[in-house]
This record gives sequence, structure tokens and C-alpha cells, in this order.
Amino acid sequence: MLVNMNQVLIPAKKGKYAVGLFNAVNLELARGIIAAAESLRSPVIMGTAEVLLPYGPLEEVSYYLLPMAKKASVPVVIHLDHGLKKETCLKALELGFSSIMYDCSTDSYEENVEKVREMAEIAHSYGATIEGELGHVGDTDDNSGDPSKFYTDPLVAKDFVEKTGVDALAIAVGTAHGAYKLPPKLDFERIRTIANTVNVPLVLHGGSGLTDSDFNRAIHEGISKVNIFTDINVAAVEAVKQEAEKKMKLFSSVNKANEVLSHDSKMITDADVQKIVQMVIAELIKKRN
Repeated sequence: MLVNMNQVLIPAKKGKYAVGLFNAVNLELARGIIAAAESLRSPVIMGTAEVLLPYGPLEEVSYYLLPMAKKASVPVVIHLDHGLKKETCLKALELGFSSIMYDCSTDSYEENVEKVREMAEIAHSYGATIEGELGHVGDTDDNSGDPSKFYTDPLVAKDFVEKTGVDALAIAVGTAHGAYKLPPKLDFERIRTIANTVNVPLVLHGGSGLTDSDFNRAIHEGISKVNIFTDINVAAVEAVKQEAEKKMKLFSSVNKANEVLSHDSKMITDADVQKIVQMVIAELIKKRN
């Protein structure tokens, strides 16, 4: 059943649990996510992000995400994560996405408020929900210095939510996007303070790589939505690798690559020699004439 974010996150906020957002850049990932949700009778948020569009254009992704959500026996939100351009957000809404995130967190506070406020009005006119971000969740290879200077301020968060009308707020509390090189250190007290200050569900980005205890405490302190991509993407690649390895062993093709390369290399060399001979002969004929 296709639903918007409020329909799954408001109950999550009240019930002190979280709903996962899993990005699905291909049909196989989407099938796995839906199968897990139906098996466990769990609501789920599924979608893609603007940075992932080179791997799966928005329109093409919508062809399988939306029908799968509508046919599912559990509530499914189809969400555009980290929409960076107004045009991308509008296209997602026109395609039928039930939720969007308009990420203007790197703009000035005033610009962030104004852009997100305008987009919130548009999203709501479609019956869709909108997520904003305050503070900035960086990347794991970000060497810009002390990340805490980008953390979300609770009082500013309250002002942002009231002025923009967002339905959910992504906060910066110590996580980062991508695979962690070092264990992250979450500011749990900040999560609790923000959760007690604003009246909308809170979102934790950069969830892949956190420990189970990190997740449990973050949810206990007030997180209602957790974004996951790296973990399921790595797991999918590893599963394909393991199954392919089994079959390669069964087919006895192990360690045969060098034979192919050696044979191929000889063929290339012979072909190159033939080309050179033909060129020399052509030059000689030209000179004679």
C-alpha cells in the first residue's frame, strides 16, 4: 500500500520505534526490501537519492518502485532522498512519489528556510510529505575539521520546523554518509533535546555502519526514521559474489583466466604483426608506382 511519510512516522514517533529508508537503485534491491517488509509485517520507506540518479534515472526507478508499493501488503513510502535541485523534487512529485526530501542544508539558514517552505507547500498540494535537513551530515572522507560545528542546534530546529512546515527533520548529530573508517560518536543528548523541542519525527542519516546499540539508543532518544544504503548495497554485492564463486568452482573455471589472457595476448601480437607487414607492403607498392 502506497502511503506518505506521516502515515508511518507519526505512529513510529509515538511508539518509540523507527522506520527504515532503504534506497533501491535497481529492481533486485527493491524486491528484497519489499519481501523483508512483508515477511516481518513492517512499514518501510523505499526510494532513491539525487546522487544515485546516474545509476538509475528517476523516471525509470519510478516504473518499478510505485507499482511495487501499491501492490505491497504493508505500508510503503516512496521517497526521494536528498533532492538537491528544485526541478528534481518537482519531477518526483509529478511521477507520484509520496514523499521528498529537499536538502538545502549547505545553503544559508535563511535560504534553507525559504526554499524548503516553498517546496513544502508544493509537496502538500500533491498529498505528499517533505523532509528537510538542518545542520549538515557530511561524508566519511570529509576532512573539513571539527564536525560538531555542523551539528543541529535544538532551538534553531524548532524555528526551522515552524517556519517551513516540514513533516520530518534530518538532524546532524555525529553520523556521516558512506562506510565509516572510524566508529562514529553520536551526540545522544542532542537527539533527546531536539526530540523534546520539535513536534515532528527526527531522521538519522548515515545509518550504515552504526552498532546495534547506537541504533537502539538513538531510537530511544527520539529518532523515528533511519536511512540505510551502504549496508544493503554491500550485502547484495557480497551475496552475488559468493553465489557466482560457487558456480565458477562447480564449472572448473577457477585459475583459467591466465590461460585465456596468455592465448589472447598471443593472438593480439600476431594480429599486430600482420598489420605491420601489410602496411610495409602497401608502402613499397606505393613507392614503386
